[in-house]
Amino acid sequence: MKKILLLILGIILFSCNENEKKQTENTATVYYGGDIITMVGNTPEYAEALVINNGKIAFVGASADAMKAAGKGHKMIDLKGKTLLPGLIDGHAHFASFAAQAIGAQILPSPDAKADDISKLIKILKDWNTPENRALTGWIFGMGFDDSVLKEKRFPTKEDLDKVSTETPIMIIHISGHFASLNSKALELLEINADTKNPEGGIIRRMPNTTEPNGVLEELAAIPLYSKALTPASEEAVMKFMTAGQEMALSYGYTTAQDGRTMGEHALLSKLAEMNFWKLDVVSYVDYMFTEPLETKWYSKNYNNHYRVGGMKITLDGSPQGRTAWRTTPYLLPPDGADKNYSGYPAIPDDADVTAIYEKAFANNYQILTHANGDAAMDQMIRTMTPLVKKYGNNDRRNVLIHGQYIRDDQLDAFKNLNVITSLFPLHTFYWGDWHKEIIGDSLGNRISPVKTALNKGVKITIHTDAPVALPNLMRVVWTAVNRTSRSGAIIGEKERLTPYEALKAITIWSAYQHFEENEKGTLEKGKLADLVILDKNPLKVTADTIKDIQVVETIKEGETVYNK
Repeated sequence: MKKILLLILGIILFSCNENEKKQTENTATVYYGGDIITMVGNTPEYAEALVINNGKIAFVGASADAMKAAGKGHKMIDLKGKTLLPGLIDGHAHFASFAAQAIGAQILPSPDAKADDISKLIKILKDWNTPENRALTGWIFGMGFDDSVLKEKRFPTKEDLDKVSTETPIMIIHISGHFASLNSKALELLEINADTKNPEGGIIRRMPNTTEPNGVLEELAAIPLYSKALTPASEEAVMKFMTAGQEMALSYGYTTAQDGRTMGEHALLSKLAEMNFWKLDVVSYVDYMFTEPLETKWYSKNYNNHYRVGGMKITLDGSPQGRTAWRTTPYLLPPDGADKNYSGYPAIPDDADVTAIYEKAFANNYQILTHANGDAAMDQMIRTMTPLVKKYGNNDRRNVLIHGQYIRDDQLDAFKNLNVITSLFPLHTFYWGDWHKEIIGDSLGNRISPVKTALNKGVKITIHTDAPVALPNLMRVVWTAVNRTSRSGAIIGEKERLTPYEALKAITIWSAYQHFEENEKGTLEKGKLADLVILDKNPLKVTADTIKDIQVVETIKEGETVYNK
C-alpha cells in the first residue's frame, strides 16, 4: 500500500510540474528582419518587429523594445526581407464555392487556366472526366468559362457539351456565376424541355426558330440548379471538396473569408464548424429566401469555431459581362435574341417585394448586402431603402452595395447619405474592361468600379474577388485596382486608380470594418488577433505592374501557421 501511495504522489507531483512548466513556458514569437506594414493610418507605417503571444499581437514597434516585450525564452523568426501584413479579408466572395473551383474542371480562360476557345474547353472537360472525378457528384462540372474571351464569342451549348459525354450530365458555370451551360443529359435529368417556361428573373435560351432549349440558362433559370451538379455525393467527397476550397483560400492569404450568398450551404458550413474543421474565419450572408440561419445561434458578431452568420443578401440584377445587369439605357451590343432596346432586367421586378426584404433586415437590425451592377438596379436599391432608413434609423448598420459596376456619381452621393459601404469590383478592368467598352461605350466603360471617385466623395469602400468568378487571388485584385489595365493593355479609367496602399487597406482594415471586425483584425496593433500573411515582396515597393506576381509565403491564423508554401 505504501508503494502505491508513493507512486500516486509521484504522478501528482509530475503532473503539477508539467502544468507549472506549461504555465511558465514563454510562447511569444518575435518577427523581424523584413518589412512589417502595420496598415495603421493614412500613410504606410513600418515596424521593426512584431511580437505575438497566445494568438494575439503583444507588441508592434522597435526591435529593442520587442525583446523586452517578448520576455526570456521567446522564439525568433527572421523574415529575411519578406513582407508581413495583417491577414487578408476579401470584401466579397462566395467561399462555399471555392471548393468546386478548386476541385472541378479548370475552365477559366488565360492567364488563370487555358479555356480560350470551345475546342480547348471541350478537351479540358474530357480530360477531367475520370471515374474518380465523376464519383465526386455524379456530374462533370467546372466553373469559370467566359464567352467574352472564348475565341467564338458565344456560350457553349448542349451540342458542344454532348461532345464530352451524352451519358453523364454536364454543368459548367459561367465566370459571372449567373449562367450555366448544360448538355442534353443534364437537361433531361432536370426536366427542362420545349414546354418548360422561363422562371421569373431567368431565361432558358432556345434553339433558333423553336422552343427547344439550347443548353444555356440565365440567372434564376440557372442559379437554383447549381447544387444539383456541385453537391458532393458522399461524406468522403464532402471532405475532399471543403479541404480543397479551404486550402485554396489559405494559399492566397485569407484569414477571413466571406460566403456572400449562402443558401443551403449553411448546413454544411455550420456542421464543419462543429467538427472544428475551419482553420480560418468564415462569415456567411444568407440569401433572403433562406433566412432560417438568422434565427439560430450562428447569427452573431462573434465566431463559433471560426464560423458565424453575419446577415442577409439580396440580388437585384445580373452581371455586366453576361449583359443581364439592369441598366437605364440599352446595351450597344445586345445578347443573342434581344432587340436593340435591350437594357438587362431586374431580378425582383416589383419594388414592393424589394421593400419587404429590406424591411425584414432593418426591422431585425440585420446587416444586408445588395448585389447591384446596373444603374437601374441601384436606383431601385436607393428608392426602396431610403424610406426605411428614415423609418428605422441608420446607426452603424454597415449595409453594403456589392459590385456597383455602372454606378453613377449621384448614386455614390446617395449611398454616402445612406451610410452604405460600396464594395466595388476593379478586377473587371482586367478581365472584362475591353468587353465593357464594347457593350456600353468608352465613356462609361472607363468608369466601371469608380473606386477613387467613391473615396474622394467620402464613401467607405472595399474591393473584392467575387471568387469563384475569378481565382481568389487578392494580389491580383490589388494589381487591378492600382493599374486598371485590360487584357489588351488598355488603361480603363486612369483617374480611378488606387494607390497600392489604398488597395491594401481595402482588403485589410476597410474590409475588417465592413464585417464589424475592425477591433480584432485589419491592422497590426497590440491586442488584435495574430492574423498575419507573409508575402515574398512588398506591394508598396515593387513596380505597379509586378504586384500581380507577388506570392503568399505563409498564412498565420491566431498565431498558428495554417499555410506554408
